[in-house]
Parts: sequence; C-alpha cells; structure tokens
Amino acid sequence: MKSLYERLLPAPVNGGFRMEGYWIWCGSVIQGEDGRFHMFASRWPQSIPFHPGWLVASEVVRAVSDTPEGPYVFQEVVLPPRGAEYWDGRVTHNPHIVRHNGEYVLYYMGTTHPLPDAAPGEPLEMGDPRVIVARSNKRVGVAVSPSVFGPWQRLDQPVMPARPGKFDSFLTSNPAPCIHQDGSVLLIYKARRYEGNLHGNMTIGAAWAPHCQGPYRVMQEGPVFPVGFHLEDPFVWRSENGYELIAKDMDGNLCGEKHGGIHALSPNGLDWRLAPQPKAYSRTVRWQDGRVATMGSFERPFLLFQNGRPTHLFAATADGPGGFAQARNTWNMVVPLAEED
Repeated sequence: MKSLYERLLPAPVNGGFRMEGYWIWCGSVIQGEDGRFHMFASRWPQSIPFHPGWLVASEVVRAVSDTPEGPYVFQEVVLPPRGAEYWDGRVTHNPHIVRHNGEYVLYYMGTTHPLPDAAPGEPLEMGDPRVIVARSNKRVGVAVSPSVFGPWQRLDQPVMPARPGKFDSFLTSNPAPCIHQDGSVLLIYKARRYEGNLHGNMTIGAAWAPHCQGPYRVMQEGPVFPVGFHLEDPFVWRSENGYELIAKDMDGNLCGEKHGGIHALSPNGLDWRLAPQPKAYSRTVRWQDGRVATMGSFERPFLLFQNGRPTHLFAATADGPGGFAQARNTWNMVVPLAEED
C-alpha cells in the first residue's frame, strides 16, 4: 500500500483559497448540506505584519467551492470579534470543522486582550504588549451550528483552559479533534508550559470528552509524544487499527525535512510511533503546470475525507524563501491524493 507521501499528486495552480489584501491561513474543509465544499479559514489584513499580526487581528471566515480543489470564494466572517471581555473576544484562529449527527462542530483557538487595535502600517513585534497578552490568553474552544451557514453558538468558556503547574499551563491551541460514533471526542492539541516571564517548548497533549462541548479531561500528566518529537499543527483521524496523525516536524529529525510532515500511528491516542514511511508531506510541491517549488511555508495540514477515505490534503502556504517575515503572500493550497492501492 502506498504511503500518504507517495499518494500526493500535483497541486492545482489556482486551487485553494486566497483573498486580496489579507493573509490567509488554517484551511479546514467540509462538504455542506448543499453539496458544495466549504472552507473555514483564518484571515487578517495585510496592512499589519503576518507574524505576529494573527495574534491580534485574526478572524475565522468561510469560503465555498463546487469542488474540493477550488478555487474557494469568500462568503462570510464566521467568528468575528465580540468584545475584549470574552475569552475569544478579539481573535479567532486555527479553525477545524467536523460534522457529527447532523451538527457542525467548529473547533478553534480564541484569545483576547484589552488594548487598542493595531493601526494599518503600525510596527508590530513579539514584544508588543498586545501580542504578549493575546499569546498568553490562547485557548481552545468550540462553536456549534445545525447548518454550515450558521448561526454559530459560541461558548462562554474555552473547552481546554490552561492548567496551572502542568505542561499546558501557559496556552492551548491548534485543536485536532476526532469525534467517535458515540459522540465522544479524542482531542489532540498544542500546549506550552508557563515558565516565569517565558514559556516552554511546544508540546502535544491529548484529552477526552463524552461530547464535543465537554467536559474535557486530559488523558495523562505529560505530553503524549516522546522526548525528541518537536511537533505542531497536528491532524488526527480514526483508522482500523486505532488512530493516525500527521503533524509539522519542527526540526526535521523525524521525517528527514525541517518543517516537513510526519505520519504517526497509535492504538489508543496516547502511545504514538512513527509510521513505516514517516514522511507525510514536504515543503517542496509539484504543481500541475509542471513547476516544482519549495514553499516558504507548508503548515496546518488538513485531510478531507470522502466515503471514509482521505482524498485531498490542504495546507497553509507562503511564498518567499522561508520565514514568516519573508512572505509576501499566503493562501490555503490543496493537494489531491491518488487512490489507495
């Protein structure tokens, strides 16, 4: 059987989703009740820097296409700002859309801060007070709707709060849910530990809940991946032998490429090992016009499943030589997958 990496086909040049005047990131796609394909994505204005602009100005939006490949056309803002007094009142990011028993469940990261908005053209760096406060307030939440068109019911509290003294005491983000047939959820998420005025390295946690709205219980005291697994951007799904996961390899010592993707397997969502072919994807992309290009970024992987099989890999991508400061454009691209042998 071919590995996921071996099934990657050339990417459509004009596929995916982009918007003039906006940074686009975090694409998550589902087929709606109308039969069309709906992408939930993050956007924020290009009048402020890509990074760390997302921490103070991102919002979750919806775009639509008649086919999985796109191009996707903007439709609406799904999770707009709703006031600094809410836990997700200033920023929504990291959308991940799921459907279960006729209900749409939108996982995301939200944050807030009580300071003024960044003005167009204003310098914005990691030491900016707005960025510092917003980063420390990052939490995973859930919104639900009977329709892909909304309305969306947002919760007044995050489903994954930070836990004092634990590996996720500083922040939680990057939700990767797997909803089971009975409605229970395995949630893989990114976390950092609070360490005084600093924070620890990125780690990956696992939580379980009887229902998408919780309550969520962290399944073990420490991160679920062994030492040496420096990862972010997980995506997880149920398979016949347990669970499978793809994620961004921060150092490249697992899949052989820095910021490439790993493929890992687990019988229970807690004990993970690399797949026999550990490389899931690469920053180097084959395009349908014959070009081969190494993208500046290839992150936030999301697999679209149709009839129980993955058919398309979506990723947030950027032009340039690499590094967020070098990007001039970002968009959500799509890579079709060849059928399994």
